[in-house]
Amino acid sequence: MSYRGMLVDERAELVELLRGLTEQEWETPSLCAGWRVRDVVGHLMQDTLSPLSYAGVVLKSRGSVNRTNNALAQSFSELSTEQLVDKLDRESGRLSKYSPRLMLSDLVVHHQDIRRPLGRPRTIPADRLIAVLSYPDPFAFPGRFTKGLRFVATDVSWSSGKGPEVRGPGEAIALAVVGRTVALDDLTGDGLLELRRRLD
Repeated sequence: MSYRGMLVDERAELVELLRGLTEQEWETPSLCAGWRVRDVVGHLMQDTLSPLSYAGVVLKSRGSVNRTNNALAQSFSELSTEQLVDKLDRESGRLSKYSPRLMLSDLVVHHQDIRRPLGRPRTIPADRLIAVLSYPDPFAFPGRFTKGLRFVATDVSWSSGKGPEVRGPGEAIALAVVGRTVALDDLTGDGLLELRRRLD
């Protein structure tokens, strides 16, 4: 399946999850430091913006990834949860049509940022998981965590890197290499201690 096709399917699954959340769940802290579930969804509104509008947010944030992400989350904070989901469902695709691989990596990780704290696990389809493992979000600077280590997924056919080994479910690896410390407990191997040190 193409990156665009996987992105459409991933978004549809997230929308289905979000439509069933309670108000309390929307206020639950996500895996993103300082962000509730609704803030993560606000960030995902980036895909409802035109490239020009998105560039404007980046310029106002002086090129900072963190400031840009926070500005996006804040700019949609006045919308109701229902409006957020409707917008994600109906208006997404403006930005991702230019970079579907990048947006898929971002969406899959943020989907898990929401699911894990809510205790709503899922099995990520293998093609999507391998795509994200093969191309982690570069704006999360994964190289600072992965350099000199070998990662081996135990549930899909994927491995990468050279050095002391880190093994475990692909989902946990995908989260760990973009800085989600909660995923470390699902991993093993003689490279885990070094990975944990880098994430700490």
